Amino acid sequence: MRSAEPVTAPPATAVPRTVLAARTGVAVVFALNGLAVASWFSRVPAVREALGLSAGRLGLLLLAMSAGAVLALSTAGLVTQRLGAARTVALSTVLVAVGLTGVGVAAGVAGSLPGVAVGLFALGYGSGTCDVAMNVEGAAVEKRLGRTIMPRFHAAWSLGSVAGAAIGAGAARAGVPIGAHLAVLAAVVLGGTLLAARAFLPAQASTDTSATRRGGLLAAWREPRTLLIGLLVLIMAFAEGSANDWLAVAFVDGYGTSEAVGAVVFGVFVTGMTIGRTAGTVALDRWGRVPVLFATILLAAFGATVAVLAGSGPVAVAGVALWGLGASLGFPVGMSAAADEEDRAPARVSVIAVVGYTAFLAGPPLLGLLGDRVGTLHALLLVPVLLLPTLALVPVTRPPAGGGGRTTPVQSS
Repeated sequence: MRSAEPVTAPPATAVPRTVLAARTGVAVVFALNGLAVASWFSRVPAVREALGLSAGRLGLLLLAMSAGAVLALSTAGLVTQRLGAARTVALSTVLVAVGLTGVGVAAGVAGSLPGVAVGLFALGYGSGTCDVAMNVEGAAVEKRLGRTIMPRFHAAWSLGSVAGAAIGAGAARAGVPIGAHLAVLAAVVLGGTLLAARAFLPAQASTDTSATRRGGLLAAWREPRTLLIGLLVLIMAFAEGSANDWLAVAFVDGYGTSEAVGAVVFGVFVTGMTIGRTAGTVALDRWGRVPVLFATILLAAFGATVAVLAGSGPVAVAGVALWGLGASLGFPVGMSAAADEEDRAPARVSVIAVVGYTAFLAGPPLLGLLGDRVGTLHALLLVPVLLLPTLALVPVTRPPAGGGGRTTPVQSS
């Protein structure tokens, strides 16, 4: 018997500086992407007011961003393989900045519904492409570090979201024009991302042909485990995205809060997400993916139910915090599971992202139309209704036999 050969990186003290720098760069990119997206979500009530939209029409408008993201995700894996993660992140963030600025100008200056829709499409397209590239880079860094770290990258995204929500609440309270607010944030996001992406791992030389890359992507679409993980990520993305899109509006409509308070409630949700993703790495390394996901999904379902049915503002906000805490790990754990085998990671992450982001495509109009019938707040009860059956999918996130794990050596004979 030969000695066990670990499939992971050396201990932290031996990790090259390039890997540590890449870890920091990936975390910064995640945080700035969260800042960009949350900046938009925090001003949704103001945009609705500026354009005079009903819940149903707002849901259709939000569909523009989701459509851009889903369209981008269908090719983002191939783009990342061809250009490398760093270049893909840089180019896609240019589009994010253009879209965010366009949304602000169209809503706050021109009052143009089509202009906002175009800006949201660009924002979604850039964000969707960036999402795959930064997750692929994050998985590569995680493998070289030899321990679970992907949830902390997503925690960085949530921290960026908290900052975006806080800035948005302050801007709404101070009456800062939507156009000025979003244009300044777009410039910050773009400049910071371009600098952070320079620290990514060196691009690996590849002799794969375009046909080989396309074949790998098509093969990933035929893998049952990949598709089931994608379905799990879809429901978890819906649980997260429904709060992103509708939580501020739901509290304004259902609990009679101000727009600024609605933005604060959204900040409570992303704070819960951040805490869950920061602490979740310890829980995942200690107990494994399956029991941790079971517990957090149940917590999310309970929290969302309390947030809607509490009848009391403070109790509802406590439910929002539990909702965010419980919804925190599904998406990053799904991405880690997709990247268990690094050579197939771009194709599988792309497939799972496409499936998962279908929630962002279908969710806004579905909840908007439901909100027209039962009210925006009560429409959010769809979240726990979908989460509970999702527990049956959790076992598919177990690492495949033969070396999916990040920290456990594989015995070889």
